[in-house]
Amino acid sequence: MQQRPLGRSGLAVSRLGLGTMTWGQDTDPDDAGAQLKSFVDAGGTLIDTADVYADGEAEAVLGTLLDAMVAREDLIIVAKAGVRARGSRRHDASRGHLLRSLDVTLRRLGTDYVDLWQVHGYDPDTPMEETLSALDHAVATGKARYAGVANLTGWQMARAATWQSAWPQRAPIIATGVEYSLLERGIEREVLPACAAMGIGVLPWSPLGRGVLTGKYRHGRPADSRAASRTFDRFVLAYLDPRCSAIVESVMTAASGLGVSPGLVALAWVRDRPGVTAPVIGARTLDQLMEALPVEGIDLPPEISRALDDVSAESVT
Repeated sequence: MQQRPLGRSGLAVSRLGLGTMTWGQDTDPDDAGAQLKSFVDAGGTLIDTADVYADGEAEAVLGTLLDAMVAREDLIIVAKAGVRARGSRRHDASRGHLLRSLDVTLRRLGTDYVDLWQVHGYDPDTPMEETLSALDHAVATGKARYAGVANLTGWQMARAATWQSAWPQRAPIIATGVEYSLLERGIEREVLPACAAMGIGVLPWSPLGRGVLTGKYRHGRPADSRAASRTFDRFVLAYLDPRCSAIVESVMTAASGLGVSPGLVALAWVRDRPGVTAPVIGARTLDQLMEALPVEGIDLPPEISRALDDVSAESVT
């Protein structure tokens, strides 16, 4: 698998990432282990997790696999903190909460550092300077090698990156995690231009439109799908509308012409967008991951990319 530099940094990562949101919940440890081994065997290095995934179980499962199945030094682990799974405060990016969360993450993972540590979202109740000081501390103490953010608007991310770049002793923001797919292109308005201007790498999550771009929901909701899950049904239902259906049909047409699956078409489109470092595929099963891995050998013809740009452009106008 090809490697790409992550933002304006010396860190190189595989151009496809493996997400762990369902690990420890809808994905059992055995299947998670099989996913990790298959991903690494294919040349993948980038693993994405967060302290709220399965209320910490995703990190715990990953921790059991490090060294036992895959050498820690062979992985680039992206961890996130700043979102609370319960309570009235959804986002908590206070210095105290972030640093406590990082210590818990490291214990669960059974490692003394993460490669990239991201603030998981914007907290309007905490001064941004306080939030960013936690990133500085994590990097200065070696608990994180690099710092990043996730799910921020363009102005929020630009403000954070500008603050960090103003003093040499601060940890620069090298990457952001944001939703990006043919069904959700909103980051093209401000986030992508800001990233390009400030040398920030983009790690898109849900590059398959929360699974909708695979075509699995064209004729209903399969019993084993996220749309049929009490945990993730609302996550998927937002994209089961006429506009999204039209985009899915265009992806299906392109896939048929190329002789590949629709998921591979959608994934290749995101991977090769300007500014994107590595889309993160959140495979719930090993079979889903194995369906995605052949994207490494796919390059979309320019005319197909342009056609998909046109049919999905409504979301950014």
